[in-house]
Amino acid sequence: MATRRNAREWTVQLLFQMDLNPGNPKERFPAFWSEHKANEETRERVESAVLGVLANQKEIDESISTYAQNWRLGRMASADRNIIRLAVYEMLFCPDIPPVVSINEAVDLAKEYGTNESGRFVNGVLDRIRKEKVDRPARKPATE
Repeated sequence: MATRRNAREWTVQLLFQMDLNPGNPKERFPAFWSEHKANEETRERVESAVLGVLANQKEIDESISTYAQNWRLGRMASADRNIIRLAVYEMLFCPDIPPVVSINEAVDLAKEYGTNESGRFVNGVLDRIRKEKVDRPARKPATE
């Protein structure tokens, strides 16, 4: 049985593929699953996350661009960029996943798939996003 960790890893792999060769993600799923054995729940989790990241990519990328100081998205390693995208998606759109879990998993994936500096870089960007966009209490509306 696949774990949530496997699901995140496979999500990042699919996002990486889509980043390099854009197209219809639903057309890629059958070939991907022919090479990766997963139960239906895991497949649904992965496909939902991939589609969620892609559907919200503009907002996700804007957040990353805002908080990745001195780094344009195009300058980031593709693995780092897509690991961060998944974690930001989870933090902003998946209230059932604690942000700290998303960050820890992203850092672990970055250490495995990125460079020697990827773990620190991913952690720094995601921690800034968490502090500013997730943990910040809602502002009260101005009163007259």
